[in-house]
Amino acid sequence: MRRVLNIHGVDDVRLDQVDPPSPGTADVVVKVKACGICGSDLSYIKWGGILRKPGGVTPLGHEAAGEVISVGAAVTGVAVGQRVVINPMMTPSYIGSGGPEGAFTDEVLVTEARVGDSLLPIPKEVPYEVGALAEPLAVALHGVNRSGAKPGDKVVVFGCGPIGLSMVLWLVDRGVKDVVALDLAPERLERAMALGARATINPSREDVSARLFELHGSARVLNREAVGTDAFIDAAGAPNILSDVVRMGKFQSRLVVTAVYTKPVPLDLSAMLTTEMTITTAVGYPTEMPDVVAALPRLRDKLTTLISHRFPFDRVIEALGVAGTSGSAKVMINFESARP
Repeated sequence: MRRVLNIHGVDDVRLDQVDPPSPGTADVVVKVKACGICGSDLSYIKWGGILRKPGGVTPLGHEAAGEVISVGAAVTGVAVGQRVVINPMMTPSYIGSGGPEGAFTDEVLVTEARVGDSLLPIPKEVPYEVGALAEPLAVALHGVNRSGAKPGDKVVVFGCGPIGLSMVLWLVDRGVKDVVALDLAPERLERAMALGARATINPSREDVSARLFELHGSARVLNREAVGTDAFIDAAGAPNILSDVVRMGKFQSRLVVTAVYTKPVPLDLSAMLTTEMTITTAVGYPTEMPDVVAALPRLRDKLTTLISHRFPFDRVIEALGVAGTSGSAKVMINFESARP
């Protein structure tokens, strides 16, 4: 028997005993070594699951790295013992997001496995928990790519959870030296500074636009003054962010929304008309995962600092509670210390 973390209903998540996976000729089984808790996991629990049939369950977990323990006869390019990261967006079952498989389990089935696509090998020098960061790092990199940020730009990141912090990391890594990070949690702001942010703002204690005028200067837009920020990235999802950015954004500045909004928000199109601001969105990581995996050895020491808490698999439900607190960054589940 193996254990799988399943959602049974609203705020009802359990560690269930199930049969081992039954792989086909095109499938691979991965022994999970580490899996991170994502904000979407917490949302799925609040919703009572995603694509869950009446009486059924939603298996959780999609940020996984592990060791291949079974390879179907039709699968090429991978062998038993290979260390891999799973790209859930490229799995037919969309692991951990409504399909029949979740990665919070001892052994996960990857159907129709393809090396370089749904399975990405990682070298021995990359710890499994760093490999498990590849998925959220890819989400963050896609958001940064969508912003078009480049060296010399002034960029603001709203929200310093795991995705926002990863955005700070990627921006600094590509040579953007003027990054300002916003969050309400002092611990997260400290992490942003450690990753290379030039400055941080706590919106509950400071006037955001006034502080950005100080940090990024001003730019004239017809009859008003705008902040000199080139790009804004919303990884927070607070309902006031879009209207605030439109109000203070300069001519042809850019806003990328990566946060999930569950309700409509107002937008002043007349203010946008005078600035020619670009507002776009970013979801998932259509092409970024291989680039992230390639960067893991180079960035491993910085990436390790994104992990605020570590729990064995036996304590995964407790870990979910910690992941929902403002003091956490990435909460990682390690399977090595869990019982057989």
